[in-house]
Amino acid sequence: MVLDTPATETPLGRGIKHIGIGKYGSKPLTPELLAECRAALADPASHPLQVGAFLGALLAKGPTPEEQTLEDVIGKGAFSHPTFFINKVCPDLPGRLLPIATKLVRGANLQVSEAEQLGDYLYGEEDCETFRGLAASIMRVRHETNEEYQGLMRAAERTFSPGFGPISCADRPLIQLAEPFDGVENNYLITPLLAKFFQKRGYGAISLVGRSGGPKFTLNALDLCMHLGCQFLQSNHELDTPLDTYGWVLDQKALSPALNRWVDRRHVIIKRPFLATLEKVLNPCHAQILVTSVFHITYQMKMAELALLAGFDGVIVLKRGMEGSLAPSTSRACGVLCAVRTPRGHLFFQHFEGDAPAFSAFRTETETEYEQPQAADNARIVRQFMNDGHSSDAAFDNRVRFAHALYGRGLDWIESQLR
Repeated sequence: MVLDTPATETPLGRGIKHIGIGKYGSKPLTPELLAECRAALADPASHPLQVGAFLGALLAKGPTPEEQTLEDVIGKGAFSHPTFFINKVCPDLPGRLLPIATKLVRGANLQVSEAEQLGDYLYGEEDCETFRGLAASIMRVRHETNEEYQGLMRAAERTFSPGFGPISCADRPLIQLAEPFDGVENNYLITPLLAKFFQKRGYGAISLVGRSGGPKFTLNALDLCMHLGCQFLQSNHELDTPLDTYGWVLDQKALSPALNRWVDRRHVIIKRPFLATLEKVLNPCHAQILVTSVFHITYQMKMAELALLAGFDGVIVLKRGMEGSLAPSTSRACGVLCAVRTPRGHLFFQHFEGDAPAFSAFRTETETEYEQPQAADNARIVRQFMNDGHSSDAAFDNRVRFAHALYGRGLDWIESQLR
């Protein structure tokens, strides 16, 4: 089904935005929006993904007495009886998924094997889009566990194109760079210059990119890499000749058509589901180190743990990057969390804060913001910096040099631990 109006403007879309837990926590529906959502739930033309995402957010939040009256549209007592609820809302759900569905509706967490089974369904093409929206929304609002991510990760790996199998032809250790695929709206990205930096350190660099799943759609790493004419990876067999400039770029569309299909679903669901985190930590090229970032500081340790679960030996996770990207902030308190799993299986963690004296030369009072940054302009200053060691934008140059110093310090520590 295709929405006739923007996803954020339908009654259910506005309901999803209102009750989903975000920066300021969840809020009850207003009487007016409650009435509109009741009508939308009763309307067979409502998008099934939005129906599922709305109800999932409502259940995970916990309906107020007023919101509880929405069960009249589904069936009396539906919110209190998970099996009845699933049978009414998702009548076309494959029977084998009923135990997992009722467990999610009850508010319970899934075991690794259950999450793996759920992932196979979510990435597949069987019926019941309502349940896809419901499951993704429930897990997102209550926050996915590491066990759930591990199962969803295993299922995602089975969707990889044949060229990204268990064999790697790389002739040197690889570093994978991955930041939120929705990119930025007020800044320029520095990702290709980071790839160049790591290549100078003796690594092959791979940047994971893809279409934006939202909520931002202005500029992302895929746009930038296309304007730079970067080499897009089609198979792990190409990794025996790492590139000298910006390294390899792996588009999610080439890696996994199933994950790429989910981008369209994410536009309808609106809120950022599990894939916004998961797609950054997948390790299809068998890289040794992951360099990634988080928007919410509380996710910094989770990202490090998930990277080690994905098979990376080391990980650098930036906090408070510009709009959550890999570009560090020069005015706010940013920093990196580094983690390693040593050859003997021991785990070690180390923080490096951006306001340490070693980085004082890069600190600024304010940030330079760019209104509606364009990929062509971003590509131009990246090329300038690559060719001349500086660009026409002093603030951009300072940020790149700060990033080199900060990530370089993290990489020094990781290398010392892995020796």
